[in-house]
Amino acid sequence: MEKLYPERNIMCIDLKSFFASCECIERGLDPFKVPLVVANPKQGNGAITLAVTPYLKAQGVASRTRLYDIPKNIKYTIVPPRMKLYIKKSKEVVGIYLDYVAEADLHVYSIDECFLDVTDYLKLYKKTDYELAEEILEKIQEQTGLTATCGIGPNLLLAKVAMDVEAKKYKNGIAKWTYKDISEKLWPITPLSKMWGIGKRMEKNLNILNIYTIGDLAKYDINKLKDKFGVMGEELWNHANGIDLSHIADYKIEAKDKSYSHSQVLFKDYNETNIRLIISEMVELLTARLRANNKQTTVIGLGISYSKEINSGFYHSLKLDAPTDSTKEINKYCNIIFDRYYNYLPIRKVSISCGGLISKQGVQLNLFEEYSSIQKEDKINEAIDEIKEKFGKNSLIKASNLLEDSTAIERNTKIGGHHE
Repeated sequence: MEKLYPERNIMCIDLKSFFASCECIERGLDPFKVPLVVANPKQGNGAITLAVTPYLKAQGVASRTRLYDIPKNIKYTIVPPRMKLYIKKSKEVVGIYLDYVAEADLHVYSIDECFLDVTDYLKLYKKTDYELAEEILEKIQEQTGLTATCGIGPNLLLAKVAMDVEAKKYKNGIAKWTYKDISEKLWPITPLSKMWGIGKRMEKNLNILNIYTIGDLAKYDINKLKDKFGVMGEELWNHANGIDLSHIADYKIEAKDKSYSHSQVLFKDYNETNIRLIISEMVELLTARLRANNKQTTVIGLGISYSKEINSGFYHSLKLDAPTDSTKEINKYCNIIFDRYYNYLPIRKVSISCGGLISKQGVQLNLFEEYSSIQKEDKINEAIDEIKEKFGKNSLIKASNLLEDSTAIERNTKIGGHHE
């Protein structure tokens, strides 16, 4: 396997209980000895915690929970979040990384997590990747007061999972995995949502297929996964087998091709039960636009931003096997992305993009689809587009558009109705 797949020296470094640790450091407190919670106290007992100190985690308090879910016998101090402070501290740590690697070999994954490709620096520093990780983590502690954990692997995936699953078990916070560790360390992982890139929704979908461990997923028929989840199914299988062909350089490339996108800030918190209606309505807008311009998409992206108090979310895209302008097809893939990455938090913004646009030149058939069904959907879409173009976007609406959580009718009355 080592010969077939990347054999790099990748580090994934995470700042432990970052927000809560920043608050403790500013107050001269030890986050490992103090029961401190970062949350908005104005929101009362139902406020969601943005972070808790390692001290509270050791007592079983989850980093993201409602205040009322913290056991009554545990006393703690609540402090409001200060994003400017966290950004400042994050920049200090990134500055340390850039003392060791060039910007091209650093990927800032989130405010408290980064990937470093140190492959080409080990001879320069005359250290192993493990020794270099020890030095970097010590420097972070000395210069910022923050504690970090690190996963090391031959690719981004294994470095990340090593950090998530094993690094916290060791005093120095470092775990190194190789391809030889896949069967003993990666495959036993359960529940599935402990694996990077598998959310609770996707976990449920995989459990229905009697897939309960990463090993089950690795040994499952890849063709069946691809049939059910499309290209996402193939990626899930690859990751379960420790395969990740991506490089840090891939995250540095800015998309040059034109794309159509639409984003919507929601007027209230949505969740997994009602957000699909919003996704569906947004997809209808985008696919109508694709068809109006005789375009098809080859890359679909979905972004979810959680409520302001949580200040996080996700954006992921996937490349399709065949170009499409099908509302049904694009909606399916948006829902697959959502199921894979959503973590049951309140949603306040949705973004959908259709990239890798090409001119529509005819129907590219999927072996599992009947040509007549594709032709039928095309004709229905054409008729709907024509009516809406002639009589207005609200001239033809679905019954679902009349539901309380729908925003389509109100949005259609506004000028434009889409954003690029």
